[in-house]
Formats: sequence, C-alpha cells, structure tokens
Amino acid sequence: MTVHAPLIDSHCHLNYAGLAERQGEVLANARAAGVSGFLNISTREREWRDVVATAEREPDVWATVGIHPHEADQHADLGRQVLLHATRHPRVIGIGESGLDYYYDKSERTVQRDLFRTHIGVARETGLPLVIHTRDAEEDTLAILEDELGQGAFPALIHCFTASAAFGQRVLELGLTVSLSGIVTFKNAREIQEFAKEIPADRLLVETDSPFLAPVPHRGKPCEPAFVRNTAEFVAQLRGEDVADLAANTSRNFFALFSKAEAPA
Repeated sequence: MTVHAPLIDSHCHLNYAGLAERQGEVLANARAAGVSGFLNISTREREWRDVVATAEREPDVWATVGIHPHEADQHADLGRQVLLHATRHPRVIGIGESGLDYYYDKSERTVQRDLFRTHIGVARETGLPLVIHTRDAEEDTLAILEDELGQGAFPALIHCFTASAAFGQRVLELGLTVSLSGIVTFKNAREIQEFAKEIPADRLLVETDSPFLAPVPHRGKPCEPAFVRNTAEFVAQLRGEDVADLAANTSRNFFALFSKAEAPA
C-alpha cells in the first residue's frame, strides 16, 4: 500500500453537479490518495446551506460562504449583515469565493466591484480569509485590494492563479497567499509555471477547483479532489522539491491562513 504525505484541497465544489451525486465516493477516493482536508466553496447564497451541511457531516471538510462574481447581479442587494451572520457557523472558515470576472462579464462590473468590497469588509471584520476569484481583471482587482488594505488589513488568497507574473508578484507584496490549480500542469501554462517557482514556500496552496480544470493526466475528465495530488507532484517537480515537503508546507500554510479550522492531531 502506498503511503502519501497528507494534502489539503484548498478549493473544491463538492456540492456541484458531477460531485454531489457521488459525494461519498469522491471523498473516499481523495482520502485514499492522501487528501486529509477539503475546503468546500460556495458561490451563491442559495447553496450556503448545502455547502455547510457537507462540512457538518464530514469532519475533514470545511465551508466558505460568499458570492461568485458571475452571481453578483442576483445578489446586488446582499447586505453585509447577511454575510456576516453566515460566517458565525463553526464550520465556516472563509469568505468567498468573491472577486471580479471580466472575461465572461456575467454581472455588471460595478456590481461585481461593490460586492467584492462587501466581502472584503466582512473579511476584515471577522478575520476570516477571503477567497478571491479574478479573471481578466488584474488592474481593478489590484486597485481594490490596495485601496482596501490601506483601510485595514485582512487575510486573503488568490485562488486558481491564472494571472500574469507581475500581478502575482504584486499580490505577494501585498501579503496574499497564492493557490495553484490543475491549470499549472497544462502545456500552454508556461508563465504560470515560471511564477510557481517563485512563490515563497510559506505563501503557497494547492487546489482542484473540482469539478473543473482536471490536471494532467486527467484532462477532459470531471475533476475530483483526489487529483490535487497530481497538481502537487507537478508543482514539486517544477520547484525542485520533494512532494512530501510540498504537501507538508501547503498543509501548514492552509491551517495558518484558515486559522478557524482545526488541524488533525
């Protein structure tokens, strides 16, 4: 039997179609691959209850509450208090995912920006990390982060990093953590691969974003949390590190950032 160094999937959608129907099997597959923790991410208010319920049922699963920028128009009137109240659940350890997506533009950009700032305010007030989605919106994302950090610190990470190296260096300078998904394994992801080598060991996480973005050698298949090991192995090779060391570092970083979660004894 192969013994794997424990890994954390820092971003997955266990309640999305493709995983929800076989959630028990999906979690069992991941645990067998050495995945010892899962952060189950919400993207719209109506799914918060189910996302949190999974975390209540599974001791190695935690939850976030938040609104994805694609859903911003449908949540334009979401008050700070609604989000704040939802963060009080003991299994909710983060806020998001929230941010800006100008690639699909599924919501008005002004609404996206306003809702992003609402999430930032709650992250600052609660101390819970903000999980940031940004696509084709580097300039505005940085402008908002710089402005808001000037008003008071808050913990945050860029999930599923796909931006430029210059953007990555700037968010690192601002104190954020960076999470790499299966995209880093793609042949055309040269800039991301080069940036992955430069991320400080204590500011790096790995994720699947499952059921999306399956890494090589699983491209074309629905992604599962078990596949975070493929991403971790690829990143470790890129960085010239032993995968056990990378697993230990990224797991330690997860619990340092998401301090409301309890690391296994």
